[in-house]
Amino acid sequence: MRDTPSADWDPRAPDVLGDQIKAYDGMRKRCPVAYSDYLQWSLFRHEDVMRALTDHETFSNTASRHLSIPNAMDPPEHTPYRRIVEKYFTEEHIREFEPICRANTASLFDDLPQDSEVEVMSALAQPFAVRNQCAFMGWPDSLREPLRQWIGKNHQATRAGDRQGMAKIALEFDGYISEQLIARREAGEAAPADATTRLLHEKVEGQWLSDEEIVSIIRNWTVGELGTIAASVGILIHYLAEHPELQEALRQGSEDLSDAIDEILRIHAPLISNRRVTTRPVTIGGREIPAGERLSLIWASANRDEAVFGDPDDFQPQRNRDKNLLYGAGLHVCPGAPLARLELQVLMETLLAKTRHIELAPDATSKRAQFPASGFASLPVRIQRS
Repeated sequence: MRDTPSADWDPRAPDVLGDQIKAYDGMRKRCPVAYSDYLQWSLFRHEDVMRALTDHETFSNTASRHLSIPNAMDPPEHTPYRRIVEKYFTEEHIREFEPICRANTASLFDDLPQDSEVEVMSALAQPFAVRNQCAFMGWPDSLREPLRQWIGKNHQATRAGDRQGMAKIALEFDGYISEQLIARREAGEAAPADATTRLLHEKVEGQWLSDEEIVSIIRNWTVGELGTIAASVGILIHYLAEHPELQEALRQGSEDLSDAIDEILRIHAPLISNRRVTTRPVTIGGREIPAGERLSLIWASANRDEAVFGDPDDFQPQRNRDKNLLYGAGLHVCPGAPLARLELQVLMETLLAKTRHIELAPDATSKRAQFPASGFASLPVRIQRS
């Protein structure tokens, strides 16, 4: 039995949770491969994260305690499930969804108060993420609020390391999805031709997907989509409010909007980390890590590594584009990236078209989100409508 290493840091310490980006910058310089009782091993450098992403024989994705398709799978098991998932994010499907996304987004902005203070996360970011996810999956409007509340409960249980609570929350989500599957089976040929219905007709190696497999696929889509999209909206609006010159350049079309979105989200990651497990002993960053150890790939640090990006806060979208890990890399690069890019592009286009100016609310203070979430828990801004 091996000796447990001494902890190099505490991911749940108040100073870490108070400003995760700053804390991870410090860890990248002080202890780039660090051990903690909570996360085991964490990788903070771009080089080390890329090594874990590309060497799937040493760094396995089977890091979940429950069925997680295809996120927690390795080849060859991963491959047929990945093919199924990718079919839902083709250029054709994204193009079909675009007018729905634009209508949802315009409606949200129309409901915002005129020329007054807005709390972005509750009034815009979370409703935007939930409304579009429900529309993409074909779910009823009645699921919006339960899903919004579910994300908060899931983050709270994860941060507390409450396995019993996490299991209970997972069952709650599974219940929502199972209801949708039952409704579609009962509807038969009258079932809506949406993504959820189509999953009922998918096969892997000649076998129909089980309900457990379908729920797992949808859980991965939903957790990733709702949390990271809402965080992205807050991060983007906060950045524009702090950088009025970029805000105006984007309105005038003198900066490429797609590149700007990716670069802002490189600077402040909407997703803090992903997990891996070592399959054999490995030395990384001068640390010897045994087989069977959990790893956290800290995107929020790797995408700010000075060795790759220079000053991590320097806004250089074209220069940094090819090294940006916003959507991951390797076999497990995010399959939903086309949908996320569409949603954020539409959100920003609508925001810039419907406003004259955005600034942080002068008499209010934003509150940063805490691990495992990123971005902001609250973000008061003042919006001047066009």
